[in-house]
Amino acid sequence: MEDLILRVAKRSELDSVLAFWRGAAENDSRPADTSDAVDALVARDPEALILAITDGKIAGTIIAGWDGWRCHLYRLAVAPEHRRQGIGARLIEAAEERFRGLGGTRVDAMVLDGNERAHRIWAAHGYRRQDEWSRWVKPLR
Repeated sequence: MEDLILRVAKRSELDSVLAFWRGAAENDSRPADTSDAVDALVARDPEALILAITDGKIAGTIIAGWDGWRCHLYRLAVAPEHRRQGIGARLIEAAEERFRGLGGTRVDAMVLDGNERAHRIWAAHGYRRQDEWSRWVKPLR
């Protein structure tokens, strides 16, 4: 896409990001996103939430979280009408470039086991399921 712009999210856009995720992201088996949570993310790390913009609208997102130790990817989502156009690939590449600039050495991506469509894009970009580890979670609310 020639008119695609990749950039970090502005605080004024966070409600639009939440609305975008409700329609474009996989939302099963996870707690609901909230304005407070996304606002806290951007307050802590203003460059973590990367948007793909086309025609002035959000076409895709990725969270490229860096905790100073490891690099973590979350919320890769592309609007249904823009899928299979390379937007997801460009978002992954932008996140990886951010991590290289921060000195990251390894990146992981949170991908639901049942989201087979997502498995394809991650595998195409060199990511592999790590079977010897499991994620353990505990809800705090």
